[in-house]
Order: sequence, then C-alpha cells, then structure tokens
Amino acid sequence: MVTGSSMGTDLLQYTVTGLTIGTIYALVAIGYDIIYNVTEIINFAQGEFVVLGGLFAVFFAVSLHLPIWLAFGASIAVGTLIGYLLDRLVIRQARNTTVMSLIIITLAVSFILKGGAMLAWGKDPYNLPAFSSGSPIILAGAAIQLQALWIFGVSALVVLALTLFFRRSVYGKAMLACADNPNAARMVGIPVRLMVLIAFVLSAAIGAAAGVLITPISLMEYNHGALLGLKGFGAAVLGGLGNFHGALAAGVVLGLVESYCAGYLSSGYKDAAALVLLLLVLFLKPEGLFGSSEAAKLKRF
Repeated sequence: MVTGSSMGTDLLQYTVTGLTIGTIYALVAIGYDIIYNVTEIINFAQGEFVVLGGLFAVFFAVSLHLPIWLAFGASIAVGTLIGYLLDRLVIRQARNTTVMSLIIITLAVSFILKGGAMLAWGKDPYNLPAFSSGSPIILAGAAIQLQALWIFGVSALVVLALTLFFRRSVYGKAMLACADNPNAARMVGIPVRLMVLIAFVLSAAIGAAAGVLITPISLMEYNHGALLGLKGFGAAVLGGLGNFHGALAAGVVLGLVESYCAGYLSSGYKDAAALVLLLLVLFLKPEGLFGSSEAAKLKRF
C-alpha cells in the first residue's frame, strides 16, 4: 500500500533528479545562446563539447590520476581550445557564406568530433569520481547527491557571470552589437571576428564544464552528444533564443517533465514528453516562454 508519506518522498526525489538534469540542459542551452547572441548561428556541435569535456575529465582524473579539480580545469581548457580551433579553422574560413551554410558546417563538425571521440575512447561508457566524497544528503526521505550541489552552484555562477559580462562589460556589449548589426559594429570599430571568437570559446568552455559536472552521476559515452545537444537546443528555444535566464528556467522545466514522466509513467516516455512540451509551447508561443520574436523566426524557418 502506498502511503502519503511515500508519495511525498517520491515526488521530492523526482524533483531533485529533475532539477539536477535540467540544470545540465540549461548549461548546454546557454552555450547555444552565447553563439546565437553574437552570430545568429545555431551551433549543433554544442553537445559534442559536453561529451568531450566529460571524456577528457576521465582521461585526466582516471588515466593520469590528476586531482579532480585539476582535471576539471584541464578539461575546460581543452574544450576552450576546441572552440578556438572551430572558429579559427572552420567558421572564419567560411565567414562569407550564409547563416544556413554555417549551421550545416557546425552539424558536420559535430559528426567529426563524435567520430574522433569514438576513435579515442571507444564505445564503452566512462564514469568519473564525484567532486566531493561522502554520503548523499537525506532531505525528507529523498537523497540529494553531493555532485548535484556542485551542478547547482557552478550553474548559478555561470549564469551570474554571463549576465554581468553581457550587461556591464564593454566586450559583452560589443558582442551583442555584432549580433544586431555586424556591419554597423565594424563601422564603429568593433572587431567582429574577435567577438565571434570569444563567443565560440565561451560556449565550448561552458559545454565542457557541463560534461565534467554530469559525468560523476551519469555515465559518459562518445554518442551522448546528439541527445544532450537536442535537449539543450530545446531548452534554448523554449526559454527564448539568446535569453540566459530563460534557458535556465526552460532547462529546469524540461528536466522536471522528464523526471516526473520517468517516475510516474515510464522512462521510455521521458524523451517524448519533453519534446511534446516543446512543440506545444512553440505552437502557442513561438518566441519561447521568455523570448522575443526572434525565436518565432526559427519556427517559420
């Protein structure tokens, strides 16, 4: 017999799980938003940044036996380098093409990165030690893993830092100006190429950080990038493209929907439930929950 106390505990546990995975989706979505804010490009290689961040963390922490904090920093550094190379060797060389062509190029890059990950790490799943040792925190019968607290904390810092960067710093405002009108930005002396480079570097670094954060609680494989990228893209569109706070809220909503669906219905329906929610919102509010009319263009496009 199921008691009210048991149902309350289950609800709380599903909520904690949903918040945890939803925050990861939010980080992936923020990576999309950064590049979109500057270039209006949807970078479909974003999910691969997450996978490579997790796999490189396994390499540094497990294979090279580096401390977890050092492995975390080294993985972000490698992700940053990949973002730098993506802009300098690919995006910049194709700068005179259309936005659609650049989007297709990022899709091709995602396949290349996925294949490279498979060659380097194989098809086996990998795990990573948690950032903090110790037993989970028990709250009203629900277990909260210590790694989840790291996910919440790092994500909050990322959102705060990006908000301050884009609203207060000269570089942040210059990046937004490039998205609105790159030709006018050039005329007033803004180095557009540098702004695009910063966008790809930041996006890759955040994606790699998300991969390192989630690997201790979810096995990482070479082919996880497509699904993580899809969920992150869904959160970006749901929250309104270019809106960091909207991405955070939408990512959490998607995570909660998946968790409740898996807990009360079946885990086989969780992916479908999140996508159905996304479709419903786009039909009713094409610009997303917190976005402007820019996201509506994507729907028509």
